[in-house]
Amino acid sequence: MSNIRVYQLAKELDKTSKEIIEILASLGIEVKNHMSALNPLQAKKVKDKVIGPVKLPPVADPKKEAKKEKEGKPKGKDGKRKEEKKDKKPLDKKKDASVNEQEARQNLSVNHLEKKSKKPVKKDPNKKGGAKHKKGQQREEEQKIEDIIILPDTITVGNLAAKLNVPPTTLIMKLIGMGIMSGINQDIDYETAEKVANEFGVEVLKEENEVNYDNKGEEEDDESQLTLRIPIVTVMGHVDHGKTSLLDAVRKSNVTGTEAGGITQHIGASKVTVNGKTVVFLDTPGHEAFTTLRARGAQVTDIAILVVAADDGIMPQTIEAINHAKAAGVPIVVAVNKIDKPNANPERVKQQLTEYGLLVEEWGGSTICVNVSAKNGEGIDELLDMLMLVAEMEELKANPNRLASGVIIESKLDKGKGPVATVIVRNGTLKVGDSIVAGVTHGRVRAMLDDKGKKIKKAGPSIPVEVQGLNDVPVAGDILTAVADDKTAKEIAGKRYEKQRAEELQKRNTVSLKNLYEQIKEGSFKELNVIIKADAQGSIEALKQSLEKIDVDGVSANVIHTGVGAITESDVMLATASRAFIIGFNVRPESKAAKLAEKEEIDIKLYRIIYNAIDDITAALKGMLEPEYEEVVLGKAEVRNIFKVPNVGNVAGCYVLEGKVVRNAEARLVRNGIVIYEGKFAALKRFKDDAREVNAGFECGISLERFNDFKEEDIIESFEMQEIKK
Repeated sequence: MSNIRVYQLAKELDKTSKEIIEILASLGIEVKNHMSALNPLQAKKVKDKVIGPVKLPPVADPKKEAKKEKEGKPKGKDGKRKEEKKDKKPLDKKKDASVNEQEARQNLSVNHLEKKSKKPVKKDPNKKGGAKHKKGQQREEEQKIEDIIILPDTITVGNLAAKLNVPPTTLIMKLIGMGIMSGINQDIDYETAEKVANEFGVEVLKEENEVNYDNKGEEEDDESQLTLRIPIVTVMGHVDHGKTSLLDAVRKSNVTGTEAGGITQHIGASKVTVNGKTVVFLDTPGHEAFTTLRARGAQVTDIAILVVAADDGIMPQTIEAINHAKAAGVPIVVAVNKIDKPNANPERVKQQLTEYGLLVEEWGGSTICVNVSAKNGEGIDELLDMLMLVAEMEELKANPNRLASGVIIESKLDKGKGPVATVIVRNGTLKVGDSIVAGVTHGRVRAMLDDKGKKIKKAGPSIPVEVQGLNDVPVAGDILTAVADDKTAKEIAGKRYEKQRAEELQKRNTVSLKNLYEQIKEGSFKELNVIIKADAQGSIEALKQSLEKIDVDGVSANVIHTGVGAITESDVMLATASRAFIIGFNVRPESKAAKLAEKEEIDIKLYRIIYNAIDDITAALKGMLEPEYEEVVLGKAEVRNIFKVPNVGNVAGCYVLEGKVVRNAEARLVRNGIVIYEGKFAALKRFKDDAREVNAGFECGISLERFNDFKEEDIIESFEMQEIKK
């Protein structure tokens, strides 16, 4: 008999791989994972343990149990044992909650009264008017009980004045005295409201909402209610490595005879059944969408398939995909595609994977690697088997017997249907007619379509559905939650909108070198995430090693992604999701990336000398960074043609793309995202006349000091260093 792997033995005995590993541990046999091989003797021991005689627990005698229960009951005054009342009705939860809240308020008010009353009140027996005195005492006590108010996270000045029983003008004057200029309809936060209320001698409590107003999932369920759910898989990798072809091949392997010739997918996810088990694939390949969802706090993916072409190997977007998957903490299954090509070399791909911390199982690691061909279908079944194996080891569970919660993966406004959202249910069961809320939108499920476009009445965990019935188009990445009724849904959406509006008025708490030290002192984080983009791999390695050696007061720099070339939108999205800032060494950000970074308030620091970058980060960690100047890009011009002028040299014929090119400003020439030259303008001309500046949309001639190596499509930037106001 030959050796057998753990997962094969688990299938044979109808057990999970995890259970077999636990049995092996109890037998004193150590294994690394589900792919470990067992010899015939070890396999026999496991089979004996599993199939051996099972001892049944002793059956309890109902007469003895009844006797024990009777003896355990306390005796009454008449010597007989008390019988429990069977007709006791269960308490109404709402009434019980309101009673508890009233008791809590009374207890707090009594404590407040005890603190405020310095002298004990003495009763005068000779005093007349007992009934009136009692009524006055009750009114005074009621007034003091009202001195304790409950406030939400934010409240308008007018509403706070009403709760405090003071005129709004008085409250506004009090706020002005505290240095806060507020109108009657302006929102103030809980901390400010508490300070103002204390000025009026009123105790304040924070409102504890039983309803979840945050755009997050519900609390964890009881383990006994959880059942296994379908795994959700995202396909990632470099361009032209066969991500879409692999998805098509997987679907075709699942097509029945009636569906042959073409599969119609109506929503952004598809279900595939393998040996009676289902896998859900997200139809949007690529790590950009993956990171966009994660940046909004939604963890949709359970397993990531990394597609690598066997004839191409690891490419820049492959590295980005690896870093995105690692940052999300999801298991990676590598699919080496295009093995049918004559120049395919899967072993080289496995060797390259080790450089990025992915050691395949064949070489003693834990990363599953499968050779596939999307063209002829080779290895597809093995890939699906491995996906089910990883899902089994992850023990993905959910509770179907509760109100649903899911994630919006796509949304659009349809002319006939109105707002439509594609949802993957993460927990519970979503039904037609359920009241739902997603972000700042709300509504009732009017209709649901599955991935084949068929109408369904309910969808359980991990099922992708198209939902109709929301009042507006939600944002991809929002958490969709089913609630008790429409009133609750509308209330939650309203509260979220108010919170979102208040947050938009305040500056986002992003990481930059300017506010870094303050966040460290507050204990916001103990690790500074950094993304490095440079002009060469050697520069990246030198900068990465230097940064990882920095350790100031227990705070260290953690490089989460590196790459050669210009700073892209993908880098900015990763920085947003991971609270990181970006270092550019001899490279520049793309126009779209720069605008996105400005919108998301991501700090991009550009350097030409490696020691300046290290010194700035070290100084920022120590709280000594005092920036005096910052670079302001005035405009960009593209080189369209090159002219040779005698006794002058080469002159670049340019078209100003954005902003303006200023003659007295600094000049920088960028080629394919890499800085080639930085210096001064030698001349700036419009036709034959000298010009001080040339605005966007006009042509001009540019020559640079001590530089003649112009090439078409070069970008010339005009910038200046402006002093930062302290």
